[in-house]
Parts: sequence; C-alpha cells; structure tokens
Amino acid sequence: MRSFFKNVLANIVAIVLLCALFFVFFIMMLVFSSMGNDKSVVVKKNSVLTINLKTNIIDSPTEEEMGLFNISDKSKSVMLYDALEAIRKAKTDDNIKGISIEADHVHAGMTQIDDIRNALEDFKKSGKFVYAYGNAVSQSSYYLGSVADKYYLNPSGMIELKGLATEVTFFKDFADKYGIGIEVIRHGKFKSAVEPFLRNDISPENKEQLGTLLNDIWKSTSTKMAVSRKIDTAQFKMVVDSLYGMIPELGLKYKLADKLIQKTEYDQMIKSKLSLKEKEKLNKVSLAGYISSYADEDKSGEKVAVLYASGGINNGDSYNEIYSEKYVKYIKNLQNDDKVKAVVFRINSPGGSANASDEILFELQQLKKKKPLIVSFGDYAASGGYYIAMAADKIYSEPNTLTGSIGVFGVIPYYKDIANKNGIRSDIVATNANSQYYSPLNGVTPYGVNLITRSVEGTYKRFVHFVTQNRKQTFEQIDSVGGGRVWSGVRAKEIGLVDELGTLNDAVQFAAKKAGLKSYHVSSYPKRMSPFEQIFKDLNEEDISARIIKNKIGKANYEIFQQITNEKLQSEVKMEMPYQIKIN
Repeated sequence: MRSFFKNVLANIVAIVLLCALFFVFFIMMLVFSSMGNDKSVVVKKNSVLTINLKTNIIDSPTEEEMGLFNISDKSKSVMLYDALEAIRKAKTDDNIKGISIEADHVHAGMTQIDDIRNALEDFKKSGKFVYAYGNAVSQSSYYLGSVADKYYLNPSGMIELKGLATEVTFFKDFADKYGIGIEVIRHGKFKSAVEPFLRNDISPENKEQLGTLLNDIWKSTSTKMAVSRKIDTAQFKMVVDSLYGMIPELGLKYKLADKLIQKTEYDQMIKSKLSLKEKEKLNKVSLAGYISSYADEDKSGEKVAVLYASGGINNGDSYNEIYSEKYVKYIKNLQNDDKVKAVVFRINSPGGSANASDEILFELQQLKKKKPLIVSFGDYAASGGYYIAMAADKIYSEPNTLTGSIGVFGVIPYYKDIANKNGIRSDIVATNANSQYYSPLNGVTPYGVNLITRSVEGTYKRFVHFVTQNRKQTFEQIDSVGGGRVWSGVRAKEIGLVDELGTLNDAVQFAAKKAGLKSYHVSSYPKRMSPFEQIFKDLNEEDISARIIKNKIGKANYEIFQQITNEKLQSEVKMEMPYQIKIN
C-alpha cells in the first residue's frame, strides 16, 4: 500500500511539474512573440506610409488592450502623439514618397481623427501624395480618408455615410418589473446619467443638449468632408440623407469616390506613381513600424512631460483607467523630477468618483506651484474629467471635445419588492439612530436621503467653486452653464470653459514656451507596460470573468450590462457624464 501511495504521489508531482513547465514555456513564447513585433524597422527608398486596419490609435498607454485574452489580435496600438509625430517626420523624409489610408474601420476617437486629418493636410503641403482605398467603409474611416487627394472604392464596396444619432437605453420598466428600487439624488437638470433609471424616454433637457451637441459635431465633420471632396454642402446633405454612399455607383456619381477599382489595381497604381518596375516590391510601412525606425533617437536633456489620463475616474491603485492612488504617485514623481520643466495633462475622461477626482485635483494644484501645468482635452473632458482640469494654467480643447457636464449625482439601488415577492424579509437591530441608514433590502431611510442630498449639493458647490477660481467667473455664471450640461469644445470656448481650441501638440508647444525651453523632448507618462506585464495583468478572477462575458455577448451589450451591474455607480457620489458618442 505504501508503494502504491508513493507511485500516486510521484505521478501527481510529475503532472504538476509538467504543467508548470508547459505554462512557463507558453508564457515565454508569448513574451518573445510580443517582443519580436517591436523590432526596429528600416525604411527603404520609395516607401509608402500606411494607415491600415491594424492601426489602433490610443490616447494613453492605459488604453492598450494587449494581454493573455487578445494575444492573437494583430492590431498594433499607436499613441496619438506618436502618430502625429510620424506624419510630421514623414513630410520631410526622402524615403517616404506618400501616404496610403487603407482602413475600413478606424480605431480612434473623434478628436483623434481630427488631429490626424490636420496632420495629413499639413503633410500634403510637401507635394507628396495622400491616397485612400476602402471596401466596406465606416463613417469614421471615411471622415479620415476623405482628406486624401484621391479616394478609391472597391466596385462592390460601400461607404456608410449617414450622419449622427444617439440611442439611450432605459431600465425603469425593467427595475419596476423585477422589484428593484432605485433612489436617485442629483444636482443639475441636464445631469442625465441617471435618467435611464428614472424614465422611459429622453427628457426635454437631455434632448436639447444631445441635439445641440450632435449638430455641433456633425456640422464640423460634414463641412470638412464636403470641402475635401469638393462637394456643395447642400448636395452633400442630400447624399448623406439618401444613404447614396451605400451604393458604389452612386458614391462615384456624387463624388464620394474618384474611381471604383480592386485593391490589386490600387497597389499597381501606386507602383506606377513611384515609377517602380513590374517585379519591384511596393514598400509599405505601417505607422507603428515607422515610429520604431526612429524610436532609439537620443532623448536626454530637459523634458516636457505629457501625463495621460484616459477612462473613468476611480479610487484605488489599478493601471487601466484613472485610479487616484496611481495618479497621485505619477503627479508627485513629475513634481519632483528636475528634468521635467513643464507638464501637459492630457484628459480623455467622462468622469467618475467625486472623491478620486478631488484627490487628483489637489495633487495637480501642488504640481502647478512648481512648474507650468497645461491641460489638453481629447474626446471627453466631462464632469470629473473637467473637474481635474481646474488646476491648469491654460486649457486647450479640441473643437469636438465633449466638455463640461458640471454636475453631481448619486444612485442607490435596493431590492425590497423582489425580495418580498420571493419570501425574503429582514429585521434590524442597531446601536444608533442611523446605523442602518441604507440596506440593500429596505433602501435608504428618509434621513439617509436628506444626508446624501446634502452631500451631492455640497460636492456640486465645491465643483463650481474650483471652476470659478480657474475660469475667473462668478458662481452664477458657471451655474448657468453647468447643471450637468455637456458642450462641444467650440461652444465651451465661447462660454469660457476652456481657453483655446487646439491640439495636444499646441499644448506641448505652449508648455515649453511657458517654461522658457528652446530645446526639449517630450516624455510620456504613465510608461507603457512591458509585454510580460501586459500578459499577466489579465490573470485575476474579475478580469477573466469580465472578458468571458464580453466575448460571449459582444462589446455593445456588455456596456449595457455594466450600466446595470456597475458597483462603482452605486457606491458613492459621482461626477460622471451619462454617455459616449462615437462616429461609427
């Protein structure tokens, strides 16, 4: 019997060791594979810089989704600033003869596409060509591609040019049907983040702000497309309203495309443009590859730091999104780094925790006492995302940035009805009058509601106080444009919520000027994770379950699922924007 147990134990140990060795080998293969993709690229003569489907434009390293669950994804994340620098360098690079846009779907936000479009307009001044090719082209991709000298479409392709619309999902009937109670406290009639729990339709106030916002953004983007394609604005509106881009022949007729050709013919046309022989290879260089070709240039000396803050604002110490403990450390490090002479704080956030936002703002105020602090807005700088900008010496916004949403709310769900229907009740023993001011089964006591209301009102007054200090306006002036309302960057400039309309690069240049720098380089924070760190960050139970659900039900459905189940929404007073707008 002893010999039997020894054999069983030996087999178990052998299996465990074998599994461990296999796991280590698997991880090392993934890491080496990831590292292999970062090899420096040598740019040959007669090369074409290519923006394609594999290019994923991100604002911050924290947006990068490379890990164990998407290691097979061949897309390459490129930070916006790096992409713009690559296009600027390509303008004077004799080896780069032109740029080819070959993306049916662009993985980038509205303001990011605006910046890349502007960079391509500047690139065209060099006399080099910019061409674009599409198959089944999304609206955002066409917005980017329309800047090209020539736009080519597949003979059986389509352009999904349709204008902008937003769809708001409501949960009130769902909550009522299943006996879920929801206590809502908010300040601001435009603070519509909580409307899905209160109504079954869009409120007049929310309809007003959404209509204004969408029309501002569409006016800007549609005008640029019409001008680039040399189409009269009235005719362009008719083409969009009629969805003519969906039919290739009509797209060609109404000048959305210049020619219907196959991809092979498109490549051959570029070869002819470059006077390449039939057997010579067309050298295409991706944005990521081109950036790697000069990535090792000397970057010693004085620095302008760009601190990226992208995603929701939360308490805690996680890497992804904006977690207060992490950002307090980043800000203190930049404050104490003598080589960093100025800081640009790049915000791309719809907000989140009021407490976490306040922590970050305080540290930025301390940083500002030692060195220039310039803020640049990306797609979103709303609610808490706007709040953390209030330490800035100067604020730059993109024209299409969703800005403001100066408002506060709290959402408290409880399950009394559904519990009672299923025979579940509770009783309470407490030491003090309000020991149980909130219970998942019984909701919030009247005193609890009054207390949370005071907290929401107090947080709103604190929010407006900091805005009045930074924007040099009265409480009444800020309150009149606050109330949770979201503005486009253009209107935010008109009402004084931002100082200038400009890009991240504009903010960097101003920061250098304010610091008195003639020679400097730009350094990005937080630093990107190594491939090894990226792979292992997925190995926790919460991320694994979340990714499994997302893969099963799809990204769009998962976002709705998060709205219902997000504990962060339920746990504290929030400064958060109610929605995200995407040009698909």
